[in-house]
Amino acid sequence: MRPSRRRLTFLSAFGAAAALLPAVTWGGAQQGNGSDGGEVAIYSARHYDTDRQLYDAFTRETGIRVRLIEGNADQLIARIQSEGRNSPADVLITVDAARLARAKEAGLTAPHGSALIAQRVPAGLRDPDGHWFAVSQRARVIMYDRERGAPEGLSRYEDLADPRFRGQVCARSGSHPYNVGLVASVLAANGPERTEEWVRGLVANMARPPQGGDRDQFRAIPAGQCRLAIANTYYLGHYGRSEKPEDQALFRRIGVIFPNQAPGDRGTHVNISGAALVRTAPHREAAVRFLEYLTDAKAQELFALGNMEYPAVADAPLHPALAAMGAFRAEPIDTTGGAARAAEALQILQRAGWR
Repeated sequence: MRPSRRRLTFLSAFGAAAALLPAVTWGGAQQGNGSDGGEVAIYSARHYDTDRQLYDAFTRETGIRVRLIEGNADQLIARIQSEGRNSPADVLITVDAARLARAKEAGLTAPHGSALIAQRVPAGLRDPDGHWFAVSQRARVIMYDRERGAPEGLSRYEDLADPRFRGQVCARSGSHPYNVGLVASVLAANGPERTEEWVRGLVANMARPPQGGDRDQFRAIPAGQCRLAIANTYYLGHYGRSEKPEDQALFRRIGVIFPNQAPGDRGTHVNISGAALVRTAPHREAAVRFLEYLTDAKAQELFALGNMEYPAVADAPLHPALAAMGAFRAEPIDTTGGAARAAEALQILQRAGWR
């Protein structure tokens, strides 16, 4: 099926904007350590200080310099498409499995072929064809006010549409990838009709129009604006690691429900950060070495302890603030059909009024 003129125009505009994204050389070249182990170009949708620490550590260990280009995932994918076979990109890192799946479907990625990655990362966190894998996870949970206690009858995402919770739910925009991913998860489990009915019920239960980020949702709980919030554990975890008394007080006040944990149920939805080898990578050997480094104990510790994420490797450490939220069983990552399901989920969100 040939793309429409509107689709081509959209991609062209995205590509033009993406071409303006700045590149930063990280690691050995910046520090002047004299190492000359080559270079790897990373196109990353993650923007964290801990990632820069990881790049520095990789360069110190291998001598391979990191050339970093940051942007949102759509910009980066559009840039790789517009650059074609001349793209300098070696590795693509995004914060959404559906975007990794879309990059694969567009022919932008290739199997990394690393037995080490296959050994370290569980099969449920890897593309079955070896194109991409998760490097970290964040659970998308329901939060509540401990002072009022956990609401009765709330143990599944589906329960959020129950009329008993009318006017009690806070959530960010439905178009955000975190919520698109959540609705895609419900869609895979329940089908389109039941999912749209669920979204309409959830929208009817919202305490206010969707606004702000995840932190704004659970901060609204003690402010009396809502009783329940949909948010990622990552954001609350940062309050748990803070040394500020007010942050610690908020962390202690907010309770966490890991949904869909009953035997036979699908588990709690998780968002991943993942990495893929770009098909036209000019530094393939260095790129695979970097991808393997992302699963190394030191890198996984940075994700888990430095950025409050759940590691992708089973024996990696967990930050005490995350451990304090409790253990949970995660829903398997949708490694097939993710991009198409995310597109359908967005359409459902728009029709149902979660904007």
